Amino acid sequence: MVAVRVEEVLAAAEEQEAEKRRSVVVEKELELEFDLGNLLALDRNPPPAAQLRGVGPQREAQLLALARDNTQLLVAQLWELPAERAGGAGGPLVARLPEPTFRLPREKPPPRPKPPTRWEQFARLKGIRRRKRTSLVWDEQAKEWRRRWGYRRAGGDPARAWLAEVPAGADPEEDQFARLRREKRERVARNELNRLRNLARAHRAGAAVPAVPLHPTGHQSKEELSHVARVARVSTASLGRFQPRLPKEPAEPPSRSGGRKRRFEPLLGNLAAERSRQLELLKDMGSKKPVLDITRAVNKQLRQEEAEAAAAKGKKQSQRGKRGRRQ
Repeated sequence: MVAVRVEEVLAAAEEQEAEKRRSVVVEKELELEFDLGNLLALDRNPPPAAQLRGVGPQREAQLLALARDNTQLLVAQLWELPAERAGGAGGPLVARLPEPTFRLPREKPPPRPKPPTRWEQFARLKGIRRRKRTSLVWDEQAKEWRRRWGYRRAGGDPARAWLAEVPAGADPEEDQFARLRREKRERVARNELNRLRNLARAHRAGAAVPAVPLHPTGHQSKEELSHVARVARVSTASLGRFQPRLPKEPAEPPSRSGGRKRRFEPLLGNLAAERSRQLELLKDMGSKKPVLDITRAVNKQLRQEEAEAAAAKGKKQSQRGKRGRRQ
């Protein structure tokens, strides 16, 4: 049986207690500067230069020990802050951080101011200020606030008013109510013309929509109704991008090509086909003979012959004109 001395047991206990105290107590020659708002600690103490020279496990251990001690001091400062339980008595303990005092640098440079546009320069020169117009205005006739535009707007329809003002320079015998009705019909006809123009422009833009009747006949099929709905959608200036969808209409709006999309081959797929394409490409690049396109060559020859024939015909006509002038 090995005899254990009391002194050795006490020394081991003291070392263990010192190791435990070392985990929470850190001594520094110079006090650290703390910015608890940013969770930042600044250590002004010079590190031991002899242990940080070179590259090795001793240097890494010294850096880890230094980082651990500074983190311990920062955590000790956090525990001194006023804290409260988040979410009730059983919640985690949360500390209230003070306002940060250290100004952290930016990751990226500040954005440059945009140069003023030509309109902004003109407005600044003339003293023009942008004022936002409200959507509601006071209606003197109805004695209430109404919308500036749209249904039940302020002022209402001038054609339905009981009083119509005669404009300056107009015929006093002219019926102003009839004039207002006529102008409204002209505006409606102009809007209908613009709608038809938008529809024609959408067809010219390549909308793959067959020519179907746009008026209800009472016996249209589901396909015809879907085509009519697509024509109505793409007849706007945005080609239906901002149009509201019908209850059972698909989420994606119809495209100009009628739903056809470009197809790309997968990156990982038929390796034999890809190898054959690459070999054909290398063969064409390595061959000294140019690739002959029969159709292009024939068309070029025909154009050349037509140009020569036209030049010869023009030369004969010029010679005949010279003979006539000589005579």
